[in-house]
Amino acid sequence: MTDVSRPVTASAPSEAGSAARAHLTPAVALRAVDAAEDTRSGSAVPISTHGLEASYGSVRAVREATLTFTAGRVTAIIGPSGCGKSTLLRCLNRLHETVPSARVRGDVRIGGESIYAAGVNAIAVRRGIGFVAQRPTPFPTMSIRENVVAGLQVLGIRATGSELDDRVEEVLQRTGLWNEVADRLDGNPMSLSGGQQQRLCLARALAPAPRVLLLDEPTAALDPGSTQRIEELVYALRGDVTVVIVTHNMQQAARVSDHTAFMLAGELVEVGPTRLLFTAPVDRRTEAYVTGRFG
Repeated sequence: MTDVSRPVTASAPSEAGSAARAHLTPAVALRAVDAAEDTRSGSAVPISTHGLEASYGSVRAVREATLTFTAGRVTAIIGPSGCGKSTLLRCLNRLHETVPSARVRGDVRIGGESIYAAGVNAIAVRRGIGFVAQRPTPFPTMSIRENVVAGLQVLGIRATGSELDDRVEEVLQRTGLWNEVADRLDGNPMSLSGGQQQRLCLARALAPAPRVLLLDEPTAALDPGSTQRIEELVYALRGDVTVVIVTHNMQQAARVSDHTAFMLAGELVEVGPTRLLFTAPVDRRTEAYVTGRFG
């Protein structure tokens, strides 16, 4: 695995940058993180990938990805369309393998435990990880309230009526939905706006108090106001949940994340603290992307 003990100095001259690149494990630059940034709290757990490869038939979507997502922090995955960022995300909860032609090699560990080990049930893995897709996916045959508690019921979490009511209010408050839907919890979620539906999906994902939350371009189809509300929530989750967010919006990555990973053509090119990756990238390809020269 890449050595994270050697920091890359942001102010180093170009010769030093070239020397650093020469010592990278397959084009991945992992930067040392300040001790203050590495503080862990809540029940969040780290996620790590080791030589992860994912393919669809003969197409290799992710190539030899090795990195660590710090517990209780927000990591953004950026890159041009088709670079493999969503595939990488879906490998973290084994959703990738739901595609018939999909194949995965390497390993993913959550809290130190391999989710691809023999005997590990993929459905059980997915149930324990919060996931929100690009398009809102409320359950149309359930009420707003039933949507929120669905995750609790699937996991077999027992609670009294009042406990469920408290949990529904808590997560709807956290997603900024409570004041908008408190008087129609028994209503159909399809009557909500797109932004409200996506926040409902976030509330549903958060209701079981997951240690990991995966977001696949959750604001791509939303208006600016709804986008801002979701970004504020993602930012506020740090410390309690390990969040990995795929986004095509570099400004969004800069606003909400502690760390950013840049992918290109299936390759994990560079990973580091967000402020450094955007201001002093190590790899020339990263620099070209974040400065808008391609993408």
